[in-house]
Amino acid sequence: MGFFTGFFPTSKSSIFSHYNHVVASNKPEVPPVHPPVETFQRANTSRAGETPLEAALPEAMPQLEHLQRVKLSEEEGEEQQEERRKEEEKLDLTPRKLVIIVTPTSTKDKFSQGVLLRRLANTIGLVPPPLLWIVVEGQTESDEASRTLRKTGIMYRHLVFKENFTDTEAELDHQRNVALKHIEHHRLSGIVHFAGLSNVYDLEFFNELRKIEAFGTWPVALLAAKRNKVTIEGPVCDYSQVIGWHLRKMNNETEDSKPPINISSFGFNSSILWDPERWGRTSSVQSTSQSSIKFVKQVVLEDETEIKGIPPNGCSKIMLWRLHLPTQTTPRNPPPLPSSIDGSNQR
Repeated sequence: MGFFTGFFPTSKSSIFSHYNHVVASNKPEVPPVHPPVETFQRANTSRAGETPLEAALPEAMPQLEHLQRVKLSEEEGEEQQEERRKEEEKLDLTPRKLVIIVTPTSTKDKFSQGVLLRRLANTIGLVPPPLLWIVVEGQTESDEASRTLRKTGIMYRHLVFKENFTDTEAELDHQRNVALKHIEHHRLSGIVHFAGLSNVYDLEFFNELRKIEAFGTWPVALLAAKRNKVTIEGPVCDYSQVIGWHLRKMNNETEDSKPPINISSFGFNSSILWDPERWGRTSSVQSTSQSSIKFVKQVVLEDETEIKGIPPNGCSKIMLWRLHLPTQTTPRNPPPLPSSIDGSNQR
């Protein structure tokens, strides 16, 4: 009898405590989560009539919740973390406005179809999309412009006209009209900017360009070859409000006349071409006999208070430079050729 008595515990409560708790309690069964041993030791000093498990649960719950959170974070996996990371990045993304860059090319400039077009393409290729590049050129037998545009990787439209011009400025205005009529016909919605082949840009300029709602203007620095000075054309601003203009010459204009503005120093919302009522106007290009480019200049100069100066810190930062490059590709007096190819007459 003494031998078998050693297999039984000395306390009855340790045998029947769990059974009495299950029978006496009407609470739902607690999940089989085992609190730490230290918690049960503290529970032995609980109030009378309280089982050890009931006394241990209030103290063990914070630790159990922490363990469950750690377990869930470990089971979440890399895929769910990647999805959450993408959702956080989407919150920072905002839709960008379409930038429509119009570039005319002169048929009299031998650099237009080659070096200058590729140089400007390299700059435009660094601008974040969406961007549409409209290149206009006169009809020619050369396909160099087409081959250059196809290699840029930029979304573009290549427009060709058949008219002949003797005046370079008249030809460029005609090309701009061709591009604006194309924008109006297809109702391309974006911010229009006339980019000459000789323009040099700060890439931050295109971010500021997308902030234009109706009309915007900015200063342009004019650089001439073999000159040690820079001429500034464009607006004089008070923060982003235009209060005047930097001009090279006035040509004895009166106070009622409008100042001439560099074609590359302003941009506008393309909807002004086909939806003038949106901007408080009653006429459009189609309802007037004016050309598109003259219509745009007139609208820009009608009310300076509606034009936004960029950048907004008083238009004091130059982000666009215009280079004055010679159009003649060969020198007037080329040096004489050597008398022999092998250089036998050279000393």
